[in-house]
Amino acid sequence: MTFARQTWIIFRRQMRLALRNPAWVIIGLAQPVLYLALFGPLLVPLAQQIGNVNAYTFFVPGLLVQLGLFGALFAGFGLISEWREGVVEAERVTPASRTALLLGRVARDIVLLTVQGILLISLSFLFGLTGSIPGMVFGLFLTMLLGGACSASSNALALSTKSEDVLAPVLNSIALPVLLLSGILLPISLETGAPQWLVTLSDFMPIKYIVNGIRDAFKGDIATLTTLWGLLWTLVLFAAGLWIGTRTFRKDNA
Repeated sequence: MTFARQTWIIFRRQMRLALRNPAWVIIGLAQPVLYLALFGPLLVPLAQQIGNVNAYTFFVPGLLVQLGLFGALFAGFGLISEWREGVVEAERVTPASRTALLLGRVARDIVLLTVQGILLISLSFLFGLTGSIPGMVFGLFLTMLLGGACSASSNALALSTKSEDVLAPVLNSIALPVLLLSGILLPISLETGAPQWLVTLSDFMPIKYIVNGIRDAFKGDIATLTTLWGLLWTLVLFAAGLWIGTRTFRKDNA
């Protein structure tokens, strides 16, 4: 059986499980939509300060990245349940590639994330989003890669901890600093009272460059250095996530 076939079998099974309870797709989309409806209007008076005529052209890319992070970063909880039920061990005794076991699950999360991203962008037009359609497609592509990186890393961490009680605080301790320091909701540059050490620390956050790259793309500035940095960091995180996830799935004690 080819590697592609093995990946497809895992992906198909995971999609069937997801489609049996499609409410999770809506639940995962609920938080960004609430931010869009409740926080977005507060940015309208700041449109000139953030350099955009349309505040939603600035805000929606951040919500996309937030969706990619939180929509896939908690994927490991499902894997822990499968491990506890013996599903993972049953898969590991088959000749299937350990990489295929991971990629099938990551592909499911990317597909679900893509659907959520399309819905989020579509709803944003109702609030007044304007911008470049090709740029939005490019931004959605970067979000898919980021989601794949988060999904692979989450699955790796889940197999390493094998406990929801451990996984939850670890993921929250990662997600909160990223959310605050990456400028997903509001760039630190607008916080005039922010200490310099906090601004400097934010420069070491790869997600910050991804958010800024998607924002440039939404404005139609795809061929810029900012967008290039966003693409490069997304590819680096995606490759690193797959490497870590594959290595964990290949361990004998996984």
